[in-house]
Amino acid sequence: MNNPRPKVRLSRALGIPLTPKSVTYFEARPYPPGMHGRARKQESDYKVRLREKQRLRAQYNIREAQLRNAFAKAAKVEGKTGEALIVDLERRLDALVLRSGFARTIYQARQFVVHRHVLVNGRRVDRPSFRLRPGDVITVAERSRTMVPFQVAAAGGHTEKVPPYLDVRHEALAAQLTRLPERSEIPVICDEQLVVEHYSR
Repeated sequence: MNNPRPKVRLSRALGIPLTPKSVTYFEARPYPPGMHGRARKQESDYKVRLREKQRLRAQYNIREAQLRNAFAKAAKVEGKTGEALIVDLERRLDALVLRSGFARTIYQARQFVVHRHVLVNGRRVDRPSFRLRPGDVITVAERSRTMVPFQVAAAGGHTEKVPPYLDVRHEALAAQLTRLPERSEIPVICDEQLVVEHYSR
């Protein structure tokens, strides 16, 4: 079993609970880790923007290069770059496996995809970064459905907050992206304008 503490430390450093297990720890100590965690320090604009970028990276569990590439693509889209960036990241397969309630955390969702438990439109996809388009359907592979995490998901174990851009049938372990998400619907804690400023400096 993974030790939750590294995720807890990261949660406290970024000011957001990244996993269900870290919520309890985070509520008990809602300040950064370390002996100076409680001290209120004046932060530079650079540090504020950097932390916001790291928060976004952590919530999607992506590498710096992946976020930078996503930002470059979003910068070419008409409208607000920050919103385009979040919408693009939300179309990632691992993110939608999580939002559909088939996994408890983004880390587990990524693992399910990499280990080839997930199909898109009936075809196995093992790239967490694969972007879905409206109309695409996610299902769990037939041979994987007996696994305990998927049995929990099929029983509705993680159904609390399925967003409106997904049509999910938990008992069938199937979900469809019905339309592109709107920024206000995406459950990501981030001031994306600060991320835009970080990369635009």
